[in-house]
Amino acid sequence: MNRTFEKTIEHLIDTFLDRVPSILLAIITLVLGIWLIKFLIRFIHKRLTRGKIDISIAEFLSSIIRVILYILLFLSVASTLGIQTTSFVTMLGAAGLAVGLALQGSLSNFAGGVLILFFKPFRVGHYISSSNNVSGTVTKIDILYTTLKADNGTTIYAPNGPLANAVINNSSDNATRQAEYKIDISYQSDIDTARKVILDVLRSDKSVLKKPEPAVVVNGFGDYGIILVARAWINNKDFWPAYHANYQKIKEALDANRIGLPYNGTYITNEKTV
Repeated sequence: MNRTFEKTIEHLIDTFLDRVPSILLAIITLVLGIWLIKFLIRFIHKRLTRGKIDISIAEFLSSIIRVILYILLFLSVASTLGIQTTSFVTMLGAAGLAVGLALQGSLSNFAGGVLILFFKPFRVGHYISSSNNVSGTVTKIDILYTTLKADNGTTIYAPNGPLANAVINNSSDNATRQAEYKIDISYQSDIDTARKVILDVLRSDKSVLKKPEPAVVVNGFGDYGIILVARAWINNKDFWPAYHANYQKIKEALDANRIGLPYNGTYITNEKTV
């Protein structure tokens, strides 16, 4: 029995001595690999940020590349030690497929997040509305969700997958924006006088741009009155205050000039209902 034990110990020692070169090579590969991965990640991250890629997508891509490089390093070290990696690669592929099938929705959101961060159809601070009934001011863009603040102050978490595939109306992407006012006047009112009154209101507003000039046109005939549409270009930062204020000013100016407004088959002046 002692002889058998001695043979076992001798075999283990011989095996270890035979593997010393491969163990040393694996250790060297591991140390150099870790150093090289850290160097490459720093280099890639700097190049991504210098290329004006959004910081969120730069961080995410760096993380993905880091994981892939460490997996390759692990396989390389295992192969150097003589460990069969074929079964491990097969198991890793099967696990990846299973995870992909289980997280189809999340992967769709991830892909949408990459597209949004890369192509930048909107940015933080922009007011957007989409064809899938999402609207608000963008406060944060993550890889899976975009956070918006709605008009009523509530917070909206919009999945990036549907958002990336929707038609986006970005109201903040340009420096100027066109305001449109729909105004009905009674059939008894003079159209030219009404147009002049409305134009005077818009031209007197400092927020309204001089070029392109404001315009007022007849847009149709309703059941009770003539439909006028006024259009004016306003700086984006002043848009909503000017838009609402001008509606009030237009109403007051029409009243002051006795331009009748239709109401249930009658029309209203600042003095009486006819």
